[in-house]
Amino acid sequence: MRVLREFDPWKGELCTCPKKFSFSPYTGCGHSCLYCYISAYIRDPFNPREKKDVLRFLSMDLREIKPGSIVAMSTSSDPYTPPEKERGITRRAIEIIRGAGMRLLVMTKSDLVVRDSDLLEGAAVSFTITTLDEKIASVLEPGAPPPLKRIDAMKRLSERVNLILRLDPIIPGLNDDFEDLLELAKEAGVSHVVSSTYKARQDSLKRMEEAFPWLKLHKLYSEGTRISGYLYLPYRIRRNLMERVRRKVLSLGMTFATCREGMPEIHSPGVSCDGSHLSSAIRKFFV
Repeated sequence: MRVLREFDPWKGELCTCPKKFSFSPYTGCGHSCLYCYISAYIRDPFNPREKKDVLRFLSMDLREIKPGSIVAMSTSSDPYTPPEKERGITRRAIEIIRGAGMRLLVMTKSDLVVRDSDLLEGAAVSFTITTLDEKIASVLEPGAPPPLKRIDAMKRLSERVNLILRLDPIIPGLNDDFEDLLELAKEAGVSHVVSSTYKARQDSLKRMEEAFPWLKLHKLYSEGTRISGYLYLPYRIRRNLMERVRRKVLSLGMTFATCREGMPEIHSPGVSCDGSHLSSAIRKFFV
């Protein structure tokens, strides 16, 4: 296939996602998050650009997979990266994907997704929010909308879509005070939470250390382990953080899962880790 990819190209040993296809309308992402992993394998990663003939190739690829398959937008570059406001490539892609009868999971940090609410009824929309502290967020995710704008977007979408919060990544000492965020997410209509700790690569770790030197991340991660090319925190720290998130999430009546933590036994029963189980309604569009 040309622009659709079967998810998990690295065959990560800890991935628990169901079978799905990933699709990114853009290469690179203008949100420029310090922890982003795409800089390890994409040239000029924070300069988003539209893929050549992306909509034509998408239409061709969709004919090769079964209707009802899960299509995730996007697992690398945000489909609502800043140029999308003028370009509208993501909006047209959603029309094509839904017109083909696919289940849709949209993953974003942008409130721009509200623009496309008329196309998203019954889809699952996953918002990544790492902190409510706008000062920290402006350093950590300098090109992304402020966290409270994302919360507001959730509220505006809540009657049309199935909402997921991606509390990811959690960085010890920086954004591990997440209880208020989880409460706001519940109030906004979130039903499922996916959480994960920061998994470092050398380039992202360097950016994080330069921005937050007091965290002494290099020392902390040197005590952890390397899994599938990423540096992980020591297991006891990861387990403690994930258990804390889980307890709070369950107390609020939401479901919970982790992402590539190797802890499937603490996931809520009957859910997919990414929240794609919430995208069960398929709405056909004429395209």
